Amino acid sequence: MSEVFNRRRMLGICAASASALCLPAVGHTKSAKPKVKTFTYKTVGELEIKADVYRADDNQTRPVMVWFHGGALIVGHRGGVSGRVLRDMLGAGYTVVSFDYRLAPETKLPEIIADLEDGFTWLHQKGPELFNVDISKVAVSGGSAGGCLTMVAGYRAKPRPTVLVPFWGYGDLIGDWIGKPSPHARHQTKLTKAEAYQQVGTKPIADSRESKKKRGSFYQYCRQHGIWPEAVAGWDHHSEPEKFYPYMTLKNVTKEYPPTLMVHGTKDTDVPYEQSTLMAEQLQQQGVEHELITIPNAEHGLAGGDPTQIEAAYQRAFAFMHDHMQ
Repeated sequence: MSEVFNRRRMLGICAASASALCLPAVGHTKSAKPKVKTFTYKTVGELEIKADVYRADDNQTRPVMVWFHGGALIVGHRGGVSGRVLRDMLGAGYTVVSFDYRLAPETKLPEIIADLEDGFTWLHQKGPELFNVDISKVAVSGGSAGGCLTMVAGYRAKPRPTVLVPFWGYGDLIGDWIGKPSPHARHQTKLTKAEAYQQVGTKPIADSRESKKKRGSFYQYCRQHGIWPEAVAGWDHHSEPEKFYPYMTLKNVTKEYPPTLMVHGTKDTDVPYEQSTLMAEQLQQQGVEHELITIPNAEHGLAGGDPTQIEAAYQRAFAFMHDHMQ
């Protein structure tokens, strides 16, 4: 599988035969309206870490997709599921499980990844009983930091997921893009260090809706000064880079890594497009089935990209996922 998916070829195939390639292979369901239930999958001290489960309101056993929200591991919550992804996955008959995880800087990287691992353990142990899902195959997706966690799940979750679809994600946590001051306007803030740290606290948090502080401003401060790796992990990435390696997908791709489809815009100033090309290179070296769908001139979240290409990218992403979930 080529590491860079040929956009013109994809668009041509989609236009010629949408039903053959681009529509969900599992078929759409029109029965039973979707419902959402919230479960506590883990408790740390007094903090309940939760998951939202979206599924049709019926008794049918359904395939499952896990979603991880974005927010630089600093902000966000389980409610941050892509509306497009949720609609399409529910329409294709899936159950969608969206996990909270503890947020940095109050909680450091190893414990954030421990939440990811424990979430998958809970899904496999309790999912069939609690919300009637087939856990013999599990798809994973997410955007930005959620895309990063999607890729981390490819080697940290047990059992390994079946297929991964990270959107504008990253497998590197210490490169210049994140470990040096950002030149981009989106990361500039007038906060002092003291003001920035007032936007976060000391008590662990797993849902930023519970905080009245501007955690996004803290993230901007970290990017402006190139301190995100240390803020998230607690280690100096200049003097102790090896401490980050167990949590960096770029350092952990093997031939057993799950099939992966990535989507990324070439003008992304938050997570550079290079993050997906670097992942594609590693996947290619290990012989892992993969595709990289490139959206020219698209910013973070594909803003500014061509709508036709974006639509085709989502359809191909879902087709790739469905094909491996059969």
